[in-house]
Amino acid sequence: MTTTPLALFVGMPGYELSANEIAFFRETNPFGLFLFKRNLDNPEQIKRLVHQFKEAVGRDDAPVYIDQEGGRVQRLDNGNWPLFRSLGQFGALARKDLETGKRAMRLSTLAMGSMMSELGLGSGTTPVVDLARKGTHDVIGQRSFGDDPDLVTAMGRVVIDAMLEVGSMPIMKHIPGYGRVTVDPHFDCPVVDAEVDDLRQTDFRPFIALKDSPWAMVAHLVFTQIDKDRPASVSPAVCDLIRRDIGYDGVLITDCLTMEALKGTWPERVRAALDAGYDIALHSQGDLNASEAAAKAAGPLTAESLARIDRAQSRLGKSRVDVRALHAEVEDIFRENGLA
Repeated sequence: MTTTPLALFVGMPGYELSANEIAFFRETNPFGLFLFKRNLDNPEQIKRLVHQFKEAVGRDDAPVYIDQEGGRVQRLDNGNWPLFRSLGQFGALARKDLETGKRAMRLSTLAMGSMMSELGLGSGTTPVVDLARKGTHDVIGQRSFGDDPDLVTAMGRVVIDAMLEVGSMPIMKHIPGYGRVTVDPHFDCPVVDAEVDDLRQTDFRPFIALKDSPWAMVAHLVFTQIDKDRPASVSPAVCDLIRRDIGYDGVLITDCLTMEALKGTWPERVRAALDAGYDIALHSQGDLNASEAAAKAAGPLTAESLARIDRAQSRLGKSRVDVRALHAEVEDIFRENGLA
């Protein structure tokens, strides 16, 4: 096993690790594991899988993350857990009454974060602080709080603080912003021609205001006024803008590098993302051969990245809440406000 973990998250195909997958993790030591619905059946199975991975890489603190934003992006949705509302619904409540919206968002986040922490899942990769305008592609849509940078910032702050409180790592996404995309980056590469000064006043604002978020996920889109040739997630110029202009010094992980917004082989994408200056490449496709190729392309985490990761970990609390009681309280709030 390599001593320093690889700057890489990988996926896997099923409910438990095969002998070959265990051997791969033991030998290559990827930093983390990213799970999807295909990997999540019931609480005891998830806890066993998390333990398997941590034992294979030999690190008790090895992160296992999922996408669990609420709404249509929640992986724990097979009936074993409460279903959580979308961030867009909380945004609508906040537009009606900001303090009520923030209170409901806090309760829901405490419940969802505590639920994940109890399963051994370290993050739900939330909040989404992209703006959602009238013309923004539905790939964002109800995943966003809305189009008002101030409201998005206020609600994003609630999610970050509540997640930290219950020991779930907040990961704001998708820096520096999907708010102007008109195509889905899962299938095509969005191109944004807006001037940087315009973006600073709009799409970048929540990321600037929330730059103390411990982690952030990088978008796949081309900003022609920053780097006309490369999507943000493989662009040194965009990475530099995030670090210097936005002022973000937390952990930067790419969105999944197998999305069709990018070109090149998957190992080439992994290498390009890390060469651009990002801390961690996310390659969650799950096929063992693909993961092996990605691992060969990824180098070990840098000293700077390790320091960022350590700072982020030091901010995690250990509180727990009654998940179902808080979830029921949130539902009561929506009913009382006519948004059931």
